[in-house]
Amino acid sequence: MRQYVLSLIAWLLYRLLSASWRKSVIEHASVTRARRQGRPCVFAHWHGDELALVHMVGRLHIVTMTSRSADGRRMDFVIRKLGARTVTGSSSHGGVQALKGLVRHCRSGCNASMAVDGPRGPRHVVKPGVIHLAQLSGGVIVPVGVACSKRHVFEKSWNRAVLPWPFARVIICFGPTQEIHASRPPDRALAIETLNQALDDVHEQARRTLTMSR
Repeated sequence: MRQYVLSLIAWLLYRLLSASWRKSVIEHASVTRARRQGRPCVFAHWHGDELALVHMVGRLHIVTMTSRSADGRRMDFVIRKLGARTVTGSSSHGGVQALKGLVRHCRSGCNASMAVDGPRGPRHVVKPGVIHLAQLSGGVIVPVGVACSKRHVFEKSWNRAVLPWPFARVIICFGPTQEIHASRPPDRALAIETLNQALDDVHEQARRTLTMSR
């Protein structure tokens, strides 16, 4: 009961906070095209950006992976209340089954969201899980960048998670899609390097857009 109450409070507070943000979403034409074609999109972001992004999960028809920890269960509750689907697992516990669940949901019409440098870092280094998911689901990878005008950084957490303050300006950029062909094994090292660079680029785009909007 206590866990439920805490999760409900977290959801209500997040709803109120995110409703106050002044949000702008910039979507590359290739993302719009993929969505119109019904291609699954795997939205790839860094750990630490999820608190600025999770308000979008319902309208993007997202499925994502959550952990079995107490914090993970609260996040799972919030994400589901916001209209998304979840599978439980991590790279160290239940990762294979969770990946299969993500693939199944993507093939049935969902898009996926994944923090690609997890679950425990190093920060801003892409792990191969996102490449596997895109290949198995037939989806395209969408790099996601975030910038916000006022924010709190959780300095003691390994991922230095960012939470925008009330009424902050929040810029979210969806960069050019990255294709992972299902019919042939990808060059994983090249795909990871390409995605790392794309994530750097799209974060820089978000920061430039934020600066110009002030």
